[in-house]
Amino acid sequence: MSLLLQITLFLGASLLLVPLLKRLGIATVLGYLFTGILLGPSVFNLASDPEAIQELAEFGVILLMFIIGLELRPQRLWSMRQSIFGMGSLQVGLTGICLALLSFVALQQGIAASFVIGFALALSSTAFVLQLLTEKQQLNTTYGQQSFSILLFQDMAAIPLLAIIPMLAGTQSTHHGIAYFAAIVATFSGLFLFSRYLMRPFFRFVAKSGAHELITAVGLFIVLAVVGLMDVLGISTTLGAFLTGVLLADSEFRHELEASIAPFKGLLLGLFFMTVGMTTQLSLFVDAPWLIIGGALCLMLVKIITLTGVARYLKNSWQNSLMLATCLAQGGEFAFVVLSVARSEQVVSQAIVEPVVLMVTLSMVLTPIAYWLMNSVILPRFSHSKVVPEYDYIPDQHHPVIIAGFGRFGQIIARVAHIQHLSFTAIDSNLDKVDFVRNYGGQLYYGDAAQPEILRAAGIEHARVFVLAIDDIEDSMNVARHIRLNYPNLKMLVRARDRHHVHLLRDLGVEHIWRETYLSSLGMAYHMLRDAGINEDDAYKSIELFRDYDEKLLEQQQHIYTDEQKIYETHRNALAELEHLFASDAQMRQPPAGVDLQRGLQRNRIDVARDEKDDLK
Repeated sequence: MSLLLQITLFLGASLLLVPLLKRLGIATVLGYLFTGILLGPSVFNLASDPEAIQELAEFGVILLMFIIGLELRPQRLWSMRQSIFGMGSLQVGLTGICLALLSFVALQQGIAASFVIGFALALSSTAFVLQLLTEKQQLNTTYGQQSFSILLFQDMAAIPLLAIIPMLAGTQSTHHGIAYFAAIVATFSGLFLFSRYLMRPFFRFVAKSGAHELITAVGLFIVLAVVGLMDVLGISTTLGAFLTGVLLADSEFRHELEASIAPFKGLLLGLFFMTVGMTTQLSLFVDAPWLIIGGALCLMLVKIITLTGVARYLKNSWQNSLMLATCLAQGGEFAFVVLSVARSEQVVSQAIVEPVVLMVTLSMVLTPIAYWLMNSVILPRFSHSKVVPEYDYIPDQHHPVIIAGFGRFGQIIARVAHIQHLSFTAIDSNLDKVDFVRNYGGQLYYGDAAQPEILRAAGIEHARVFVLAIDDIEDSMNVARHIRLNYPNLKMLVRARDRHHVHLLRDLGVEHIWRETYLSSLGMAYHMLRDAGINEDDAYKSIELFRDYDEKLLEQQQHIYTDEQKIYETHRNALAELEHLFASDAQMRQPPAGVDLQRGLQRNRIDVARDEKDDLK
């Protein structure tokens, strides 16, 4: 079968199977692996020669290393240094040593092979874990951020691991002398100077041409040129691509490079994982199922134990430690990469690579199940808070201000009130947030403001101002209805999520409403006008004119906000009126030098229309 036909078959199969598996909750990496298994000799045998495209697919690994290098900006590494280099190095070191010893004893491998297998299995799946945490909305938790830091260190640790595999194979006796390492130092020094004094000016030259597609061509040219140079010198091509990305991490064209190369990286990496799947022998699972299942469970158990120990040593709670360990319990895509390189360098035999790849794949499949068991079964059973905690008793202190909702909005209001020595009662239904505020000496009561008895306990009958800053729109509306019905004379200041929320609140008779991003966007717009060369008075008048226009538009739409077609009509009419006002005002003054007012008005009208339409959604 020709190379072109094989690539076409692979792409067509992935377009069909990967989205279907994705709908079933299977990660993209596993989707590519399963696609390769189905196409390979173990199942349908539709493409029985994966070596024909393996060389092309390995460029996916090279581009992956380049993009990882682009992400490693010195400032980011420094800000996360404790989690990355502290917890990450301990996890990789301890887990790698334990798994290497198991490989040496249980699999009866040599020292070099055990070292490669152990540290390859110590690496977890970056794509899989980040997808899992994102779907569970846990990426911003403590263990989510720590997982990200450890995965970042693992990505970096894969580079030297790939680089020393040829040395473990024994090739250092003929190539790795003093002159060779001097050549490596000279090469990377030259790359640094090249990136600083030639590459970046060349990027600017291409960008000024206006041909944006050439940015992609420049990025691919640089990666391929460096990889070719590394190949000639006998240096690891993945290491060369990684260092090239690091050298460009602070470039102003980093985002353009990443965006243009990412699609090629994704496709070629998908091809790589499919070739791994094709070389996987399912017959091993049939012949030795307990070896594969036992190996996968043993891998997960070792990683959970070692990482839990590391997290506890670094003063993490038991809950955070166990969740962190469960998230990173599987083997990862770098295990496929490392084992593939080790097999090609004859450090690890094909006979041991095949069962280890199956173990890694099975561990990835079992991770969501382990996460559910840990989060829903094990931790709740051993948690001290087996019973749902009761709401706090709120003493009747008759504070003049009550703040319902202590998120980013309510916290600012509370801090301002505290500065002015204005006493208040703050209520929030998030127990974790309540505990966090109390740890720092703040007073925040745990309760649900939608419950009348909580409001009565907070002294709502004696309050002068009620600040409604609840994030959830439905809960916010329930509280607003209750207060407008039972305490109609209480002054209520309400946070609104969007324009539709404003209309709902005004239907209840609420007068004082603040859209959460409205004032900040007007403040930014004012500075934008000033920085664009418009004088202070004109910029202020423009902002005030827009503010009046927007308030007038809200009033016009109040009675028709349920009719989408009428809403769009009022948008068009109001925008036309606003444009006429801007144009009339522009005729009364000399336009600033270099500012095209008519073009700016047109862009402003289009941008405002788009924003208004998005806000309605």
